Amino acid sequence: MAEQKQEQYKVTWKGWLSLIILIIAFSGVFAKADGPLRALDFQVLTGSFGKVANGVIFTGKGGNGARDGFMFALTLFPTLMFALGCIQVAESLGALRAAEVLFRPVLQPLMGIPGASGLAFVSSFTSSDVAAVMTKGLVEDKMMTEEERAVFVAYQYAGSAPVTNTFGTGAALLPISVLPVGVIIGLIFIVKVMGANLARLYLKWYASRNKAEGGRGVNG
Repeated sequence: MAEQKQEQYKVTWKGWLSLIILIIAFSGVFAKADGPLRALDFQVLTGSFGKVANGVIFTGKGGNGARDGFMFALTLFPTLMFALGCIQVAESLGALRAAEVLFRPVLQPLMGIPGASGLAFVSSFTSSDVAAVMTKGLVEDKMMTEEERAVFVAYQYAGSAPVTNTFGTGAALLPISVLPVGVIIGLIFIVKVMGANLARLYLKWYASRNKAEGGRGVNG
């Protein structure tokens, strides 16, 4: 029986290959590459949805308020649907099991979250939306507890999508920055991990306090 269970969860070469492809796609390492290698990047694959040939956004000129908010939200659907499709295919090939094996030695001591969250961890560097959907799926599949999700959300929420936002929103500041962009992203990552561990410590303190109060009642 134990051998059958071990065989059932054994990571095959298909799982490792699909995991590698997803890591490359979500990490953004080929976002600025030249030639066909750019096709391996997730943001490139999703394309510039909502733009026409002259570069005008499909919301039109002079749009504002709720209309712009709705139209921006509409542009997220193709990205999320495409990401979920890729994840479902990779999961069927064993990518999440491979992620569990690969990332557990890193993510467990680093933030106390399971290795299965490795794909969401990688995707959070470039897309906070995709990472949020993946995290929700992990909780629904019982691969992550509520406490682990709280810690992981604390990591994701602060400085979300640091690679994309550093090159996008912060592009105007990069030419005058005294630090290389790699150091900037590294510092953001360190602070994000610190924030996650603060949330982790708080949850441990809260759990221990509730356990101590359990004998005499919460209101006692």
